[in-house]
Amino acid sequence: MAELKLPTEIVTLPSKGLLYPKESPLSKGEIEMKYMTAREEDILTNQNFIRQGTVIDKLLQALIVTKINYDELLIGDKNAILIAARVLGYGADYSFKYTDERGQEIETSVDLSSLEEKEVDESLFKAGINEFTFNLPKSGNVVTFRLLTHGDEKKIEQEIKGLKKINPNNSSDITTRMKYMITSINGDREIKSIREFVDTYLLAPDARALREYYTKVQPDINMKFIPEDENYTGEGIAIPISLNFFWPDAGL
Repeated sequence: MAELKLPTEIVTLPSKGLLYPKESPLSKGEIEMKYMTAREEDILTNQNFIRQGTVIDKLLQALIVTKINYDELLIGDKNAILIAARVLGYGADYSFKYTDERGQEIETSVDLSSLEEKEVDESLFKAGINEFTFNLPKSGNVVTFRLLTHGDEKKIEQEIKGLKKINPNNSSDITTRMKYMITSINGDREIKSIREFVDTYLLAPDARALREYYTKVQPDINMKFIPEDENYTGEGIAIPISLNFFWPDAGL
């Protein structure tokens, strides 16, 4: 039998590869992806992956042709790959339901191919270095922070789960995330110092301001849509992501 080749597409990353080390394939600012096959549909219905919450990541890893370290992917870049996988696999039209401002459930659809990248100030980027500086407005402390990767998100999730096992009433999502984001406080890069600062000295207004600045500088896909409702006054509805995002007939 003659060798068969699967069609592929090049996906541009929102970060343009600017925040990855030069030696990383991701620094090229694009990755190659193949079209979905029946084998990838098997991944979507794998009950072990579904229970473990890894099914979407297993799918994306199977579709990415470029040899990359998946854990290095910035979350915004991963979102772009997620959208591309859905468009290549099942088309750009995505139907879903959302609850409007009056509490009514509305069914709508969006054209995923029309989603645009966020506008970010790339002059704030240091080539090949994932780190930013921010002056905390309330305390005056100076922190540096990094944009989180898929690998970071896994560690954060594991740490939060571990803390909840110790104390089921524990609510540490924000502080745990801050501990992985912040890379220095007033020049001190010791992990112990950073964790102590977040637990004891990080003021709520400063934490809020840092999160807002993080969102401002993070390259990403705009995952919101504006309802066709003349009375709508919000900033957009978040497009829901579930197994049905990839396989509308999965019923999962």
